[in-house]
Amino acid sequence: MSAQPLSFDASHPPHGHPDNVSPSTQPTDKPSTAAHPPPSKPDPTTQDAPQRRFASSSTTSATEPKYKELASLKINLRSALRQFPDFPSPGILFEDILPIFARPSLHESLIHALEIQTIRSFPSTQPGNDNASHTSQEPPPQSSHEAENGKGVATSSSSSVDVIVGLEARGFLFGPSLALRLGAGFVPVRKQGKLPGPTKTASYQKEYGEDFFQLQADAIKPGQKVLVVDDIIATGGSAAAAGSLVRQLGGTLLGYIFILELDFLNGRAQLDAPVHTLLATQEKQT
Repeated sequence: MSAQPLSFDASHPPHGHPDNVSPSTQPTDKPSTAAHPPPSKPDPTTQDAPQRRFASSSTTSATEPKYKELASLKINLRSALRQFPDFPSPGILFEDILPIFARPSLHESLIHALEIQTIRSFPSTQPGNDNASHTSQEPPPQSSHEAENGKGVATSSSSSVDVIVGLEARGFLFGPSLALRLGAGFVPVRKQGKLPGPTKTASYQKEYGEDFFQLQADAIKPGQKVLVVDDIIATGGSAAAAGSLVRQLGGTLLGYIFILELDFLNGRAQLDAPVHTLLATQEKQT
């Protein structure tokens, strides 16, 4: 786990985004091992999902099935996670997402859930590309993403994302698949010295010192809309460093999506773009 990055553009100080000043959606009286909530206190991210709506009332009837589908996907994904106490060090409750990738059906559920979450959080602003509000009997118009990807590749035209940036290493497990589903490019953020050619560098603080992330200097074009993804947000330092790199290259940072969040570390306060988590968060053990 890491802390706030040390290198930011002067025009983008490392302040918290207004949307990120509080923990995601968890009640304060939830048990400490909230990664598997008891039946008496259901997972709020699955319980409330069908009631949430886009800002536009015109899309309500078209998007309602997607909300219900997302809630069902979250339940299946949550049940697949495993927990390992005191790993990798005492006091840490490790969330193991690898069982999701061991079963093709769960792997597909994860990518589809992330796709719905992305479209819901970062809908397309291009005329004719909002499939969520497309209610006619005719198929929605083909997007530029779909045209670029050609036949045989199922992509979404409802998201405004141009590039998915995945953090080393578990962001690589699902980032490329999500990018392909959205018709976006994928760019890896790697530790210093792992990428060839010219690179941009951002530093961030870890428990035992400073570390560095890098992006290839030509990986993101100025003006491209970028979404940063990783498995878990802890203190937020590594994610904030990735966001800093996006801005160094001239990209527009739309926000961040994580599978899980450790609320008690308040990592989202370090991020100056919207943060979304797919599943219920984990609070500090008492």
